[in-house]
Amino acid sequence: MAKSEHSSSDDNFAFSQEETSEESKLELEFSEDEETLIIRMYNLVGERWSLIAGRIPGRTAEEIEKYWMSRYSTSE
Repeated sequence: MAKSEHSSSDDNFAFSQEETSEESKLELEFSEDEETLIIRMYNLVGERWSLIAGRIPGRTAEEIEKYWMSRYSTSE
């Protein structure tokens, strides 16, 4: 019985990893309107991601920050 529980746990872990990688790909896909709004809001309020997310239905502050950092962050 313990072996089947272990196997089930492994399956759940693999599924969780697949979900996470799919979610991370989807997070960075923003429409042109969303991108424009993010840029405009960033220019107004800076790195206040929760305020920006409040203007875009279905988006979280974390998604927007990750998008911004991947698109506009410069490594100096």
